Amino acid sequence: MKKVISFFLTASLLLTGCASQAAAEATLPEAAQTLPVTEAEYVSQFPKETRIFLSDEGINVEGNQEAVTTSHDIVYYEDRDTYDSGNPYGEGTDADKHTADEAASHTVVNITRPGAYRISGKLSAGQLRVDLGEEAYEDPDAVVELILDNVDITCTVAPAILFQNVYECDGDWSVDTAKADVDTSAAGANLILEGRNTVRGAYVAKIYKDAEGEKKLWKQDGAIYSYMSMNVYGPGALELEAENEGLDTELHLTLHSGNVVICSGNDGINTNADGVSVTTINGGNLTIFAGLGNEGDGIDSNGYLVINGGRIFAAANPAADAGLDSDLGSFIHGGTVIATGSAMDWAESDSEQVTMNLQFAAQQAAGSKITITREDGTEIFSFQDDGSHARPFTGVILSHPYFVQGETYHLLVDGIQQAYTGSDLGWGSPRPGGMQEPPEIPGGGFPGQPPEVPQGFEGEIPENIQPGQRPEPPRGEGSFASGQRDGSRGPQSQEGEAMPSPDHSGNQPPEPPEGAAVPQLGGEGNSTGFRMTDKVNAFTGISTAEETKP
Repeated sequence: MKKVISFFLTASLLLTGCASQAAAEATLPEAAQTLPVTEAEYVSQFPKETRIFLSDEGINVEGNQEAVTTSHDIVYYEDRDTYDSGNPYGEGTDADKHTADEAASHTVVNITRPGAYRISGKLSAGQLRVDLGEEAYEDPDAVVELILDNVDITCTVAPAILFQNVYECDGDWSVDTAKADVDTSAAGANLILEGRNTVRGAYVAKIYKDAEGEKKLWKQDGAIYSYMSMNVYGPGALELEAENEGLDTELHLTLHSGNVVICSGNDGINTNADGVSVTTINGGNLTIFAGLGNEGDGIDSNGYLVINGGRIFAAANPAADAGLDSDLGSFIHGGTVIATGSAMDWAESDSEQVTMNLQFAAQQAAGSKITITREDGTEIFSFQDDGSHARPFTGVILSHPYFVQGETYHLLVDGIQQAYTGSDLGWGSPRPGGMQEPPEIPGGGFPGQPPEVPQGFEGEIPENIQPGQRPEPPRGEGSFASGQRDGSRGPQSQEGEAMPSPDHSGNQPPEPPEGAAVPQLGGEGNSTGFRMTDKVNAFTGISTAEETKP
């Protein structure tokens, strides 16, 4: 008899609010508990900490008091349409406007010098603002560590946490040199989570300069916003409630560890430098309920998205948004990934971990349970989001270390077997160069095939399912190890260039190259066998086996 264990992709110990209202639950074999979740330890570069105690009655500081000040000059979108000069004020709507009295009620806690700042307490109307001056952009010593230690902070007119001026570790960035392998270890903006933290934040719609030409003066889209590249570390927890976007950076974002739950009106995570930004997830537990307003992707990168590890559940707005969305490609190299939405930005065929891209013929009901079994019926993976933020979906991305290239699986929705009518199996996504041969690795095998069972493991495992860490990929120089502040790795072509994103416009893919394997569908024009011919496999037209028959 098989044994299963349930675990939550989000930290079930989190506070009240969006995290307690909904959680995506997954069931895996008992052996799944041996699968590690990277929890990188942040090592401070500063010998001492400055402590900041928040309260609505006042702010207390222990340590470098000259580096911390308070003010009431928060940047917000004013209740106006034009400047006194007659120039247009901005692009905001009536919903984006705030009164001067509302803004003045917020206390801004200003951090103006490099260092480590441990912050605790509650601020019902305020903002943490890090501003080391414009010259900090090119100063590698202009680094700030914000250690959130049981913080509760709310801001209703702007981001609750703002990194305005710190060191940019990728100061030479450009569209011409953009790549998926970005090292943010030296970034000036660092968010460290300890204990349980709740942050509720708003945003600032685009404000123009008071001059002709309508050039941007301010725009801060996220509840936690950084103008420079930012790192996020655990081991603690963050529950982020965002009126608009959740975690937002102008350039790169790397999530190394920690337990993060995001409920956002728009995108859950956004990195917004077109053709440049890289969102990297190296470990931890990340749960996103995005698009609680009219739209929103789970994770949205205007450049690359790279997942190296961790447990990720990202649910998008069901109207026309994706759990994972990237302009230059989403690459899954490790971890457990569940992404649901409507318009799906499928994982790239260069991903190093076996992945399933699923597109259903009809919208699936909110709370539907997805189950993957082996051909003999052994359940190896399932998930269900039946909380208050559950929403319907038509597309799902699933990736897990238990998936093995070359094996065939069955897909069930609420216990009913599914079939598909089309796929990219056998020759990968429609990209230049045709089918990509899987690279060899030391000792044989291929990326995505689980290695040996860790020593000391006891218990029953379904036949041919081996838990443990994935093998180290043979290509790329980037790596990430627990306890180290390294960057992420991204796929490259043999010439060293970043791989392009496939065309998912709905057009028929090109004919496979001569000699490439093409899936054989069932005799009734459909197949219930989801074979992992490639590392990344796309299946379309999915519905119940009976409904797919002609």
